Amino acid sequence: MFIQTESTPNPATLKFLPGQTVMQAGSADFPAKEAAGASPLAERIFTVDGVEGVFLGPDFITVTKAEGRDWAHLKPGVLGAILEHYQSGAPVLAADAAAQQTGHAEHSGPDGEIVVQIKELLDTRVRPAVAQDGGDITFHGFDRGVVYLHMQGACAGCPSSTMTLKMGIENLLRHYIPEVTEVRPVGLQF
Repeated sequence: MFIQTESTPNPATLKFLPGQTVMQAGSADFPAKEAAGASPLAERIFTVDGVEGVFLGPDFITVTKAEGRDWAHLKPGVLGAILEHYQSGAPVLAADAAAQQTGHAEHSGPDGEIVVQIKELLDTRVRPAVAQDGGDITFHGFDRGVVYLHMQGACAGCPSSTMTLKMGIENLLRHYIPEVTEVRPVGLQF
C-alpha cells in the first residue's frame, strides 16, 4: 500500500490519501482522542504522540497536529498507523458508529424550502471543493437569514476559514438565495 500526503491550507493539518475508500458514505470527525472510540482507524492514529484531531473523508484522512509539533517527526508515525490499520483488516468505523457519520443537520420549520436550497448548494459547490483541501463544511442551522455551518477536518481552525466563509460561501449563498444575509461558523459570533 502506498499512502500519499498533501498539504492543506491549514498548516496544522495534513491530508493522507491511502489510495482506497476510507468512508463509504459521509464523513467522521474526531476532534479529540476521547471521541475516537467509534473508529479503530482514528484510535490507532491517536496513538501517535502529537496528534490532536482526525477527520475521515470519502478517500482521505486529515490529521491535525498539536501546536509546536513538526510534521517531519509526526508524519512517519501517522503513515505507520494508517498502514497498520489497513493491514489489520479492522473496520474504519465500529459497527454501531453509524451515528458518528456527519452530515447536514435536520431542519424543521417555516424555512424548509430555503434550507433545501442551502444544502443543495453546499453539496454541489462547496463540499467538493473543501474536500480537496482535506475538510468538510456541513449545514448546522438557519435562523433569520443567518446560515450556521460546522467546519471539520482541515477547515476547523484554518487561518483562511473565516475568509472562505465570508468571501466565498456567504457570497455564493447570498447570490442564489436572497433570503440568506450572513454565514457564520457554529459557535463563533462576528
